[in-house]
Amino acid sequence: MADRPILFSAPTVQALLAGRKTQTRRILKPQPNMLNGGRPLNNGRGAYSTEAGWKRIRFAVGDRLYVREHWRTFASLDVTPPRDLWSPNCGHGAGILYIADGFGLAVTREGERWSGDRDDPAAFGKHRQAMHMPRWASRLTLLVTGVRIQRLQDISEEDAIAEGAELSSGFSMVSGGQMVKIAAGTYLSPVAWYHWLWDQINGKGSWEANPWVVAVTFDVLKQNIDEVR
Repeated sequence: MADRPILFSAPTVQALLAGRKTQTRRILKPQPNMLNGGRPLNNGRGAYSTEAGWKRIRFAVGDRLYVREHWRTFASLDVTPPRDLWSPNCGHGAGILYIADGFGLAVTREGERWSGDRDDPAAFGKHRQAMHMPRWASRLTLLVTGVRIQRLQDISEEDAIAEGAELSSGFSMVSGGQMVKIAAGTYLSPVAWYHWLWDQINGKGSWEANPWVVAVTFDVLKQNIDEVR
């Protein structure tokens, strides 16, 4: 078991907060080789075969993943690196605005939320990338319950829904199927929606490439990782 950061975009954070998203898929790098009946060889210890030898899978059951998301802090702190946004003297961090929802409060080690008076609360600064979010500012922790290796296009409808699909009401009664709205008058099946979403994130043609991915299933805790007991 390990504690690791994991990056999510604002829309996927919204799905995590709403309780719709309990799976994520990440491309295996490098891709497997030495296939056995069309499947990657696995040594049974969380690793798979590559041209360079055995490669350890980044995720394992029991891991705790702390979510890093896009964020801002006060404009007056735009030149301050993330590592310096925690104040050991005051026992809290600078005010954080989470891009996913605009909630401009900080998370402290004690789990309390605090809005600083350094600036007007509306004076938030530059957009900061998810990879630079400090651990103390993370508000979501994922407990890994399952890890699979599969081809991207092997995703089932159930798994596509678990990737965060927001199902439109009424379709199951009319057509017997579930549908996801992506634009006015445009609806897709959950798997077709995930195809569309994957290409939106990874670039046109990335779905057709059908890479090997690691499919991670998790429980979502709305807590900072250091608050989880």
